[in-house]
Amino acid sequence: MKLIVGFGNPGERFLNNRQNIGFKVIDIIGNNENIEVKIKKKKSLIGRGKIRDADVVLLKPQTFVNLTGESVLYIASFLRISVNDIMCVVEDPALSIGELRIDYLYSALTHPGVQSIARALKSDKFAKIRVGIGTPPKGVTMEEYLLQDFTDEENLILIDVLNKAEKVVRMLITASIEEVQNKYNPGGAPKVEKRKIRKLRIRR
Repeated sequence: MKLIVGFGNPGERFLNNRQNIGFKVIDIIGNNENIEVKIKKKKSLIGRGKIRDADVVLLKPQTFVNLTGESVLYIASFLRISVNDIMCVVEDPALSIGELRIDYLYSALTHPGVQSIARALKSDKFAKIRVGIGTPPKGVTMEEYLLQDFTDEENLILIDVLNKAEKVVRMLITASIEEVQNKYNPGGAPKVEKRKIRKLRIRR
């Protein structure tokens, strides 16, 4: 079973905020797969269904973004979902609108919601689908920027990247993280150098 977590804040006032881009992707997946995300569990809204014959749970935490780990821990524990079967869709102001990256380990992402999940699960071995929202303009704080709505022009750009994020989620259900990174990340999967073991010669 796969747990797909969309980042966002609950309530109508946050609906089109930049920080709610994860909720948007969950809604797209739910609509396309006829999975209603309306079951209320502790601090969560979930929907259960199948994608590519795999059992999936769509999760919209109701804890506000910075406390996402509380919701993820409860649902993952309740349904016995392992960390490796969790993926999250998160906004990233380090990426321009329309850009997307897939992280796993070796991520430089310092997002409070991602860190909340890592602390709750005591592991960061889950996929992070980073969707670009652009950087705040001069004079606007990050907090203010995240709670701003997207402009009409930005919403047009978002259509393609939101659909791409949905395709990434679908691929992650059946393919390895490296395959997905090689397809969607500009630099492919990160190259991990194997540690060289020096051979010691023993003189006799």
